[in-house]
Amino acid sequence: MKIHEYQGKQLFAKYGVPIPKGIPAFTVEEATAAAKRLVDETKIPVTVVKAQIHAGGRGKGGGVKVAKTIDESTEWAKKILGMQLVTAQTGPEGKKVQRLYIEQGLDIARELYLALLVDRDARRICVIASTEGGMDIEKVAHDTPEKILKAYIEPAVGYAPYIGRELGFALGLHAKNELPHFSKLLERLYECFVKEDCSLVEVNPLVVRKNGEIVALDAKVNFDDNAEFRHPEWAELVDETEEDPVELEAKKAGLNYVSLDGDIGCLVNGAGLAMATMDVIQLAGAHPANFLDVGGGANEQQVTKAFSMILQSPKVKGIFVNIFGGIMRCDVIAKGVVAAAKGLDMKIPIVVRLEGTNVELGKKILTESGMKIIAADTIADGAQKIVAAIKGA
Repeated sequence: MKIHEYQGKQLFAKYGVPIPKGIPAFTVEEATAAAKRLVDETKIPVTVVKAQIHAGGRGKGGGVKVAKTIDESTEWAKKILGMQLVTAQTGPEGKKVQRLYIEQGLDIARELYLALLVDRDARRICVIASTEGGMDIEKVAHDTPEKILKAYIEPAVGYAPYIGRELGFALGLHAKNELPHFSKLLERLYECFVKEDCSLVEVNPLVVRKNGEIVALDAKVNFDDNAEFRHPEWAELVDETEEDPVELEAKKAGLNYVSLDGDIGCLVNGAGLAMATMDVIQLAGAHPANFLDVGGGANEQQVTKAFSMILQSPKVKGIFVNIFGGIMRCDVIAKGVVAAAKGLDMKIPIVVRLEGTNVELGKKILTESGMKIIAADTIADGAQKIVAAIKGA
């Protein structure tokens, strides 16, 4: 789960991480009022107008502008709010800017990079730092990997001050007050990461001010969806305009769905089987249009709902249903397939592979339905048949 920069900074402030003063705005009028308020409070005439979308590279795309006057801040707000912002992470279609963040200007001496993430191989939280703040970290890692610093935090011990000191020295933070500021900031970010069940916390850039203070000038925060049951407050942070509408619909229906770019819709029970199905489809010469796990307890209505979501993509030319009946019975899936095929008046080919509990009853339901449903015996057989069907073979 992703949140906006201003929401991430509100979270940082909760844990005592230094951030610039800023105010979110949803209209040009609110942006102007925010700029006036910041100038009055900070006595600094410079403000920064920032587009709020769930993607990085906003500055390069024209979504972050420095304003030297309040009038200039208003003009940038007019230009940025409502624009289709295209960055390296949005794809060519871009994202529409519907929120702004107006922030005070700062005197910046240096820009650094800092991030915490889960390293699944090491089973540790990894701290990544670099002197190349404000740059695309992927480009830095590719072109100058020696500038990427890493440190791992032992979960049984937690954050230790020596980690901050070692990274700080390596980043060139040698001034008297810079090291303590950096170490304390990193400790607070780690506390935030753990307590808020984050999967990523990235600050790019982390800036060193001329007075030695270290401030998080940016905030990219991703939460681990698996911890949602512990955080009812996350519901208030969701920006539905930034989410895939089909994925939101699936979540409300109790289904696990991820949109992809292929032409074969997949309806599978079990995440592992769904991954295997997607791989076999690609081996057969096509590409999956989605990841869809209906789980072990789906009913006929959910199966019908799953079909309707798959068909929302105009790219889908065929559907492969691959079910291994354990908790999920094959006859329930079969009834759902037939109901969906009739109710949605599907014109595209459907291949169904059933195995497991009540498999014979499930096959009988499909056979007697009178629908043009292609039966398959194995995953590979099903993948080959659906690929052949969409290619007209």
